[in-house]
Amino acid sequence: QVQLVESGGGSVQTGGSLRLSCAASGSPYSRACMGWFRQAPGKEREGVASISSGGSTNYLDSVKGRFTISEDSAKNTLFLQMNSLKPEDSATYYCAADPVGPIRCADRKYIYWGQGTQVTVSS
Repeated sequence: QVQLVESGGGSVQTGGSLRLSCAASGSPYSRACMGWFRQAPGKEREGVASISSGGSTNYLDSVKGRFTISEDSAKNTLFLQMNSLKPEDSATYYCAADPVGPIRCADRKYIYWGQGTQVTVSS
């Protein structure tokens, strides 16, 4: 079983930065893929970034160059550094994890989810 707890959300102005954290528990085997997703009101959830146990990363096109996913394996923590934030980045951000498997992390349907943290970017 994997538990994920996000933190770091908040309200910023356009151009500001936030760093989201996700504290993870459970076997590393169960969280070989880690990802950040977001969902804005009235919109479908979308994958923002993912990282594999080997360190391979993928990003949503609209956040490339602005967001960076990383992890501290020793502390079992996943991060999402968000810079140059835009109002369209406003959403609830979720941390997710998925066990070892053949499908690349960016294409997974993740099975473990955190409760989410709100990010609001004002213009």
